[in-house]
Amino acid sequence: MVADHDKIARLLKTARGQIDGIMKMVDEDRYCIDISTQLMATQSLIARINADVLKAHVEGCVRSALQDGSEEQKAQKLDEIGRVIEKLTK
Repeated sequence: MVADHDKIARLLKTARGQIDGIMKMVDEDRYCIDISTQLMATQSLIARINADVLKAHVEGCVRSALQDGSEEQKAQKLDEIGRVIEKLTK
């Protein structure tokens, strides 16, 4: 992985902590809006982590394939990015 491993690991641990906190809120039968707010915060954090990973992929793996790869590798990386964009826009 080209992304900053330590940063990604730290953010994922934070997300895991948020999810643990949300589970505790559910177990304690906390107010639905409070739970929803925490869920949205966790979704936002995970989206940011994903953006960091994808940006690193484009700057590393995709750029390398486009500069030095075969035509097949170039096409594969571009198709891969296209599929990710499709998933993100659903």
